[in-house]
Amino acid sequence: MEFKIDFAAAKPLFAEESSGGITVYFKERNGFKMIIVMKPYATKEEIKLVEQRLIDLGLKPHPIYGEFRTVIGAIGDERLIKKEHNIFALSGVEEIIPVLKPYKLAGREIKSEDTVIDIGSVKIGASNPIAVMAGPCAVEDAAQLLEVALKVKEAGACILRGGAYKPRTSPYAFQGLAEDGLKMLADVKDETGLPIVTEVLDTRDVEIVARYTDILQIGARNMQNFRLLTECGNIGKPVLLKRGLCSTIEEWLMAAEYVLAAGNPNVILCERGIRTFETATRNTVDISAIPVIKELSHLPIVVDPSHGTGNWRFVGAVAKGAVAAGADALMIEVHPDPANAISDGAQSLKPDKFNALMCELEPVARAVGRRM
Repeated sequence: MEFKIDFAAAKPLFAEESSGGITVYFKERNGFKMIIVMKPYATKEEIKLVEQRLIDLGLKPHPIYGEFRTVIGAIGDERLIKKEHNIFALSGVEEIIPVLKPYKLAGREIKSEDTVIDIGSVKIGASNPIAVMAGPCAVEDAAQLLEVALKVKEAGACILRGGAYKPRTSPYAFQGLAEDGLKMLADVKDETGLPIVTEVLDTRDVEIVARYTDILQIGARNMQNFRLLTECGNIGKPVLLKRGLCSTIEEWLMAAEYVLAAGNPNVILCERGIRTFETATRNTVDISAIPVIKELSHLPIVVDPSHGTGNWRFVGAVAKGAVAAGADALMIEVHPDPANAISDGAQSLKPDKFNALMCELEPVARAVGRRM
């Protein structure tokens, strides 16, 4: 197990030596954080003792269990740690390492291997096949939804997307069918077997959306709605977190941290384009975010070329670029009649064009050692 720690980036609070090595504690703006590395084959009792000591000190332990070794991430305030509370002295502790990045649970310091999100038979992340989430921007009616679902499944999509609650700039625009739309999604899932991803806009709706869907989507406008993030973390279902319109990668990962800190490890990041000075496309898709996220975080990353470009003509090229750059999944809008779509018809592919794109993506995926 390797930990890459930039000791120069933090200010030591204190350090002490023991026969087992050196324990170095660091102070940073977000409070005291550290990783306790347990010795190989440390017993369950030794691990539980360390967890309880951290709890007694007012810290929150996050154990990560490996085949031969366990590490425990600790989150809390450095003022709760006193020099006399030497966790190093506990049986089974091999090393204590400070975590310097503000996103503790989303970063690779605490979890080096890629996270894989299980949604029924679909697995997102690591070396699993690239998942494709496809469907209409908004659920309009049962017949439209079923038609799209059957066609995207036939083309190779493995998750159905569709909005029952729609965040709109204008209060007079179509806001979605709410629970009626959720029920339609559930009915189509029963008929096709496709898991569902749909957006939740409000803390008051988390429970009802979770009742019908497999993945809770938090949209770009809500990326820093911290109460909503925490509530979705508490509910436990996988969360697809879209990057905010003007958010940095660190802010995006810190938003994911809210879900993770609530006890939900199943977070999928989604790059959907950020707002720049460019007006040729709806947003500017940050392809470079994919390898950056892969280096900084263990969480899987999805790219949404539909919202990213706002124009169906550019969706295919950006989708291929995302796959080549290492994306774990794609989210693509598909509508049988985009010209008459209630929402975002201009960026939606017709089913035949979606089918053609899925065929074109396969060789791109193979070229980078992945599968569709």
